[in-house]
Amino acid sequence: MANKNKIATFGAGCFWGVESAFRAVEGVVDAAVGYAGGTVPKPNYRAVCSGKTGHAEVVQVEYDPARVSFEQLLEVFWQIHDPTTLNRQGPDAGTQYRSIIFYSDDQERIAAEESKRRLDESGRLARPVVTQIVPAAEFYRAEENHQRYYERSGIAPSCAIRGRID
Repeated sequence: MANKNKIATFGAGCFWGVESAFRAVEGVVDAAVGYAGGTVPKPNYRAVCSGKTGHAEVVQVEYDPARVSFEQLLEVFWQIHDPTTLNRQGPDAGTQYRSIIFYSDDQERIAAEESKRRLDESGRLARPVVTQIVPAAEFYRAEENHQRYYERSGIAPSCAIRGRID
C-alpha cells in the first residue's frame, strides 16, 4: 500500500517550539526543523541566524490526512505564535523568524488564505495578520542537534506558547 501521507511547511518563529507543538498533534507522523524561503542553497543555522540568507526557520510536518487535515494544522499554526508581528516572535527578531505558510497546491493556498482571512475578521487580534502565504520552496533540513531539541534536552517548549491567541 502506498504512503498517503502529505507534507506541510510552516514558519512561526523559533523552530524548536513549533516542532514540539506539531509533534503533539494527533495524525502528525513526523516533524523536522529546517530552513526554507531563501536564496542561499544548503544553508546552516549560523548562516540563517545572520539574516543574510533570506530563509525562515521552518518546520516540515508529515501528516496523515485521514487523521488530521491541512485546515486543522492551520489552526494549530495560528495558536502557537503571534501572526501579527512582522519578522519577530517574542524576543527573536529577524526575517528568519517570520510567520509563513508554504503551500503545495491551489487547495492549500485557498485554505491558508481563507483561514488567515477568518482570523483577521474574527476580532481576536488587535493587529492585522502579517503571515506570508507562498508557494512551497525547497526545504533544507537543519543540523541534527536542532531536531527534537526540546525532547532531547528535557526542557519545556517555551517558544511554542509565546504568542497564543486563544
